[in-house]
Amino acid sequence: MAITIYDVAREANVSMATVSRVLNGNPNVKPDTRRRVKEVIKRLNYKPNAVARGLASKKTKTIGVIIPDLSDLYYSAILKGLEDVSEMYQYQIIISNTDNDANKELKAFETLSSNQVDGIIFLGGSLDEATHEVIEQYDNPIVMCGYSKHKHMSTVNINYPDAVGEVVSDMIKRGRENFVYVKSGYHSFLEDVIGERIQAELDAHGISTKIDTYDALTYEAGIELFDNLVNSDSKVDAVISISDEVAGGVLHGTLDHNVKVPDDLEIMSCSNTRIAYMMRPQLSTIAVPLYDIGAVGMRLLTKLMNKEETEITHVELPYKFNYSETTL
Repeated sequence: MAITIYDVAREANVSMATVSRVLNGNPNVKPDTRRRVKEVIKRLNYKPNAVARGLASKKTKTIGVIIPDLSDLYYSAILKGLEDVSEMYQYQIIISNTDNDANKELKAFETLSSNQVDGIIFLGGSLDEATHEVIEQYDNPIVMCGYSKHKHMSTVNINYPDAVGEVVSDMIKRGRENFVYVKSGYHSFLEDVIGERIQAELDAHGISTKIDTYDALTYEAGIELFDNLVNSDSKVDAVISISDEVAGGVLHGTLDHNVKVPDDLEIMSCSNTRIAYMMRPQLSTIAVPLYDIGAVGMRLLTKLMNKEETEITHVELPYKFNYSETTL
C-alpha cells in the first residue's frame, strides 16, 4: 500500500497541514518539527504527489508539453533540452502528442490547463484561431518553442525566414533560378512566411520565375515528389525542404534518375536532425539549435512561472549553416 501524507503526519505526530508546509518549504515551521517530519518522510520513503504538494503553495511543479509529433526527430531533440532543464528545476512534465491535428491540439490544451499545471509549452503546432481564443483566457504562463503570428505568448526560435533568405540568396548567386519549396502541408504560419521569403529573394534578384510549392511529410513522399518533377520535365535546380526526411527522399530520387547533386540540383533542408548527417551524400541544412530551443524555452517558462520575468518575451537564438554535400 502506498504511503500517504496522513501516514507521515501520524508517525511524526503533527497535522497534515504541517507536513504539507514542510514539503513546500514554508518557513513557518519550528526547526525541531521540520527535522522530525523529514526523518519520517525518509524512513517511510514517502513520495509526495506533485498536485498534492501544490495544495498549500498553489503550485504543482508540473508543466504541460504539447508536441505535434512525438516520433519526429525535430521535436524530440527540442524535447530533450526541455526535459534536462525541467529536471534541473525539479518540474515534472506531462506530454500530450497531437499528431499535427488542430482539434487534438485544442483538446490537449484544455485538458492540461484544467489539470492544474503551472505552465504550458507548445513545441510548434498549427495553433489555429480557435486554440488562440482559448489560450488568451488562460492565466498561467505559456511558451512557444516555435514561431507564432500572435504576440501574446512568449516564443523561442531562430529567425527562420532570414535563415532561408540567406540560403536562397546564396543559391541564386550560384546560378540557381528554378526553386521547389517542400513544406509539410499543415497550414503552418511559419511555412507560409518561408515560402513568401523565397519568392521575395527571387524577386529582389530580378528573377522572374515563381517558386513551385509542394506538400510532403515522409521519405517516400520525397521520392515520389522528385519522380513527378522529372516526369513533368521540370527545370528545377534548387530544392528547399522543411523536413530532413523529405529532403532525404528527394535525394534518393535524384539517384534513381541519375541527376547529379549538387552540380545539377542543390538541396537544402531546414531541420538539422540526425537524418541530415546519416544521408550519403550528406544533406546540407540550416543548423537549428534544437536542444537549445527546448532548454531556453523551459528556462523562460520557469522565469515566467516564478515571476522573474513578467513581460511577453521573444527570444531569437543564433543559427549557422551546415553546407555539406548537397550544395556547392
